[in-house]
Amino acid sequence: MKIFYFFLFFCCSFITFAQTEISGTVVDQKNKPLAGANIYIDGTYDGGTSDENGKFHFTTTETGSKNLVITMITYESFNEIIDVANCKDKTFILRESVNTLDAVIITAGTFDAGEKARVSVLKPLDIVTTAGSNANIIAALQTLPGTQTVGEDGRLFVRGGEADETQTFVDGIRVAQPYGATTGNVPTRGRFSPFLFSGMSFSTGGYSAEYGEALSSVLLLNTTDEATEEKTDVSLMTVGLGLANTQKWKNNSITFNTAYIDLAPYQKLIPQNVSWNKPFHSLSGETVYRHSFSNSIFKLYAAFDASAFDINQESINSPTPTRVDLSNNNFYLNASYKTNLGNQWKLFTGMAYGYGENKIDISTGRVFNVENSNHIKARVNKSLTDRIKITFGGDYFITKFDEYFKSTDASRFDYGYDANIAAAYAETDIFFSRKLALKVGARISNNDYLKETVFTPRLSMGYKVSKSGQFSLAYGMFSQAPRQEYLKFADYLSSEKANHYILNYQYNKDRQTFRAEIYFKEYANLVKYDDANANFATVYNNKGQGYAKGIDIFWRDNKSIKNFEYWISYSFIDTERDYKNYPTQATPSFVANQSLSVVGKWWIDKLKSQVSFTNSFATGRPYNNPNESTFLGSKTKGYNNLSLSWAYLISQQKILYFSASNVLSTQNVFGYEYANTPNANGMYDRRAIRPTADQFFFVGFFWTISENKKDNQLNNL
Repeated sequence: MKIFYFFLFFCCSFITFAQTEISGTVVDQKNKPLAGANIYIDGTYDGGTSDENGKFHFTTTETGSKNLVITMITYESFNEIIDVANCKDKTFILRESVNTLDAVIITAGTFDAGEKARVSVLKPLDIVTTAGSNANIIAALQTLPGTQTVGEDGRLFVRGGEADETQTFVDGIRVAQPYGATTGNVPTRGRFSPFLFSGMSFSTGGYSAEYGEALSSVLLLNTTDEATEEKTDVSLMTVGLGLANTQKWKNNSITFNTAYIDLAPYQKLIPQNVSWNKPFHSLSGETVYRHSFSNSIFKLYAAFDASAFDINQESINSPTPTRVDLSNNNFYLNASYKTNLGNQWKLFTGMAYGYGENKIDISTGRVFNVENSNHIKARVNKSLTDRIKITFGGDYFITKFDEYFKSTDASRFDYGYDANIAAAYAETDIFFSRKLALKVGARISNNDYLKETVFTPRLSMGYKVSKSGQFSLAYGMFSQAPRQEYLKFADYLSSEKANHYILNYQYNKDRQTFRAEIYFKEYANLVKYDDANANFATVYNNKGQGYAKGIDIFWRDNKSIKNFEYWISYSFIDTERDYKNYPTQATPSFVANQSLSVVGKWWIDKLKSQVSFTNSFATGRPYNNPNESTFLGSKTKGYNNLSLSWAYLISQQKILYFSASNVLSTQNVFGYEYANTPNANGMYDRRAIRPTADQFFFVGFFWTISENKKDNQLNNL
């Protein structure tokens, strides 16, 4: 028995003496102790936790070289091979993780909207609940700083750039014809309904090398990846009808919407400033099909739009109006596929086809044009480490444009061009810490029609100065082929170019967002000509230039007042251009030096209603008065538009909606058209260019049918 106890004592003593103590201190990169870090030897249960001084110690029976692991929330995992026998009182330094929610993100020049956005300036429903937007994505974006309200056009003008300098992408694939057809001084609108989109990124400059052929801005629209449930939406409106439906089965879902719009009832009730022979009417539809695999998703998006109108356009230089009878057919198809390839590799590929057709009958003949466009794209992402991510890919754009004019005397003139642009790009994201990030990239493209190759570098940086505030910088060179109306006559031009410089500060905390951004844009190679209008006999060149500089301020508050949210946008811009047929450098006629938008939304529980308002102001825009010596030296009066909307819940799934724009009946003037010759007094007479109508009223009934009997279309109003 004594032998047994002696043997037991010997074994216990051996085990005790075989244990080794490991100790040390865990600190951050500033040598501050970290409490609560978990420390252990990989593959064992041996470990401990750091105390308030960052110190730890534990014992182990392991020997030799082992992998010591240290983990802590918001810090990168630490691994080091240690010699167990000699690991005592060592100091271990942890680096902050760059993947936390409060890590720096680069925000210079970019507004994000969507539930997945790290910092969402707008929510998806803001696109449609903004009073006066009438579910038009472009109209809602015009309440953001950096944009111009050009009421006689309706497209998106950004920081001194023309509307064609902004490119639209759906799921990363370019849309060649993003707007409906129109004619002079009759505003158009974006083709796409916000119904199918879950998020949006709107860049006012300094955007990624992934996107090219955009001189000023890009608008990225992302369709939903997964339908939430099956439902049907019915819309009965004073301007038409709408129907939408979503179906789900297994790993598939499909959503579609269709609408018929006819402005005849509205135009009969509201006085018009123009003479319509046939009001605008259209039939349109969109659909998204989705199929989810285990680690990938395929999406097919399609949209069509057929529209027409017939209008008499007045001119001070003609005793009789010019009749314009326009019909347009448009189709857009977009297929995309994204997948995880494993080992941190991700692949995105897609292609799009766009078809746009215009038939325009005018007093002197008929214009007919067709544009066929394709975009093929592939992108690969790889996380080399938690701190370094690379992206590279390529694009191929194909554009074929054909047009003819057939005059009343049977003469025919044909124009057109075929252009192919091949591009490749690469970009690297480097996260030096949770506070500092850098993105550097470049894009190279070749245009076979213009016979040129362009290299454009991009650089941006973000630095977090506090938990809620950060600065961002962005620089980039951007290029874009000249617009269609020049290319169809001239293949000897070069791409227009712009350099962007942006400094941004953003503060985001507890449902409040503040942004301030200063920028400078330098234009080169802009197209010039010396005729009154661009035509087939015009001689073009790339000697134009210009600049744009200014400050944009944005404030949004969803906290201070219960059930009320608002945002305020202010922009100041100083810009001049020497392009087109300008005799000297001047501020373009579409630019207002200062603009202000105030948007508010108030949910009233007792009335089961959401009341919204939008008030947009802008200083006067330049126009050229031949009675004065200074080119574009005169300015219109200031612009003001107050819009109101009211959404009333009749029941949980039934909504009655009212909307009115310019409720104060402000007589806005966008510019003036002057006579070509002076009158008897030696003065040039003029005609004001005004909106087609001073006001717009809308009433709609929206009914949602779903199994849960809770969904409604409030998010779409």
